[in-house]
Amino acid sequence: MDKIPSFQKDHDKLQPGFHFSGFNCGVATFDLRFKKPNAGDFVSPAASHSIEHMMATALRNGKYKANIVYFGPMGCRTGFYLLTSGLSFADALDATLSALAECGKFEKVPGAEKRECGNYLDHDLAGAKAECAAYLRLLGSLPAETLGAEREAMREAER
Repeated sequence: MDKIPSFQKDHDKLQPGFHFSGFNCGVATFDLRFKKPNAGDFVSPAASHSIEHMMATALRNGKYKANIVYFGPMGCRTGFYLLTSGLSFADALDATLSALAECGKFEKVPGAEKRECGNYLDHDLAGAKAECAAYLRLLGSLPAETLGAEREAMREAER
């Protein structure tokens, strides 16, 4: 079998950030890398589950809701995938920043009732909010050239 694109990235060099991963069937995939891979610091399962609910809710209710295809966790617990349709790199980043800010306002995890969630007991609102706040700070501290390189990678893939 062919190695999928996410396994072709050198995870020893991959840093936390907002990365363009590629296009498939017109859908753009973004790697929202919260943690450095294989460094021993991972998002807890309960916080990850809550971030999934919170970010999916915020994104699907935000300015770009018609362009959000999917938001979900990475199995390695170092980040999340955002799949979009028809958004530029800048718009996808804007959607992410706005959703992260909204996550800080949640007083409860959306969709976390027994009738709404298949693992409703496994949530951590405080942990999720802390992880989202840390990632928001990280994104705010990224050098312009780092984001520019990701933007250019997306432009190249579109050609």
